[in-house]
This record gives sequence, structure tokens and C-alpha cells, in this order.
Amino acid sequence: MSKVKSQDTKPEIAVRSALHRLGYRFRLGGGGLPGKPDIILSKYRTVIFVHGCFWHQHPGCKKSKIPAQNSLFWSKKLSRNKERDKRVRAELEKLGWKVKFLWQCEIHPSGLPGQLRNIFNRGNHEIR
Repeated sequence: MSKVKSQDTKPEIAVRSALHRLGYRFRLGGGGLPGKPDIILSKYRTVIFVHGCFWHQHPGCKKSKIPAQNSLFWSKKLSRNKERDKRVRAELEKLGWKVKFLWQCEIHPSGLPGQLRNIFNRGNHEIR
């Protein structure tokens, strides 16, 4: 697991590049916010998390299958990740931030600009 990147992943870089091309300005690094969001758009009071389907257990995604070996360990670990995601979302919303999630399997460079525009056109609607 030490070789698994937690930041600057390919999906995250694709999202940041698309946001920049669309003219949105953002910060990285969590900015002292709960859960260390991947992207912070202060002007819009919006944070974006780019979630890996396996690590955050994207419902219905084939990439979110729990491994057969050591399944008890993985089940517990991934359940804790999901609980933490819920807690962090609630904390951020309580602070007045809009929280958006983009899933690894749904990030396609050709359709990404449209997805990102929809984030700001649909208010609190979560991209799934």
C-alpha cells in the first residue's frame, strides 16, 4: 500500500487541468479544512474530492470489489473510509461549504468540462 499515491493521481490531475482550462481558480492541499479536500474553490465555497472507486467503495462500480484474500481486513478498512467520508462531508457542510465528489471511473477527459460546468450550474447536486 505504500506505493499507492494519495495525491497528484491521474484522475486528480485531469480534473485540475480541466478546471484551469475552464477558467476556474482553485487551491490544493486541504487549506486546513476537514478531510483535506483535493480541490478548493474558495470563490464558490465549494470543495471537490476526487475519489478512487476502490478506496471509497463507489456503489455499483466494478472497481470497488473487495479482494478475496484477507477480505475481513479490507472490508473493515474500506468501511472506515466510507464512514470518514460521511463525517467529513457533514463537517464541511456545517461550515458552509458545498461538497462535490468525482469518481475515478467517471472521469473521462472528453466529457470532463461538461461535468465540471454542471457542478456550478446544479447547486448542491452531487456528481455520480
